[in-house]
Amino acid sequence: MNEPLALPRLVFIDREPASATFADEVRDGLAAMPKRLSPKWFYDTLGSRLFDAICALPAYYPTRLEMALFARHGEAMAACAGTGRVLVELGSGAGEKVRHLLPHLEAAAYVAVDISRDALLSAARSQAEETPLLPVFAVCDDFASGLELPAAIPDGPRLYFYPGSSIGNFTPDEAIALLSPLATPGCGLLIGVDLIKDVAVMEMAYDDPLGVTAAFNRNLLVRMNRELGGNFDLPRFRHLARFDAGHGRIEMHLESGVAQDVKVAGRVFHFGAGERLHTESSYKYRLDDFTALALKAGWRRRGCWTDADGWFAELYFEA
Repeated sequence: MNEPLALPRLVFIDREPASATFADEVRDGLAAMPKRLSPKWFYDTLGSRLFDAICALPAYYPTRLEMALFARHGEAMAACAGTGRVLVELGSGAGEKVRHLLPHLEAAAYVAVDISRDALLSAARSQAEETPLLPVFAVCDDFASGLELPAAIPDGPRLYFYPGSSIGNFTPDEAIALLSPLATPGCGLLIGVDLIKDVAVMEMAYDDPLGVTAAFNRNLLVRMNRELGGNFDLPRFRHLARFDAGHGRIEMHLESGVAQDVKVAGRVFHFGAGERLHTESSYKYRLDDFTALALKAGWRRRGCWTDADGWFAELYFEA
């Protein structure tokens, strides 16, 4: 781990996964049956920008609905959470959503955690400039296998903030494993959850008419070409997004249009015609089901806010 780097009103701690880790996961994932990669690898600099563009699309309802919930109920959410907490945002991205909470929270410190170094630094710098009296920490880290905050982070009761329904990228068992260690006495959790709704609405959100999500998905191939010496031919791969009712999740894939061999990370992998690379799952929940999942992880629900149609929920839990 690099030593903390002091910047104006900001402490940056770099735990960005090494390129060797990316290469290892690509080799293992492309050798698996079926082929798969973690969605965490979407978020290089271009991938983060493409995701920001997705969030602005009319078809991508989660961001629009969640932002409306923060605007309407942010003060009530903060009242549930209480003041004086160390606010830890998981997957902070562009840092837009936390701005609705910070004015109400009187937080002791703000800790942004994200895997995308460039997006994290940009957002954390902006936040530090906007709130010069608030200690701001930016931690570049992959928390998918568990969150371990650096010793430099202040002690005190923590409010974990996980917006955007990103918890859906984990299987239910993985979600429990991620949330369980955070459930320590005095801590709170404010989390966004995408709810089950009309299948056409859900699929459109992950396969928009403008093709931005398709570009986001294919950018994973661009990243492998650039960073791992790959020779993926992008037009030979088709973006697919389908709702799997049996698992209650949207699945995103890249489907090979032809039989082909691809070299990447020092190895050659064969794709059959129609063979798919599974790049993301996004689980959708009913309120009672997610509440039960959180309870298994040691969290009890204390607050719930949804839009008028019941498409999206922001939930507050206490350990």
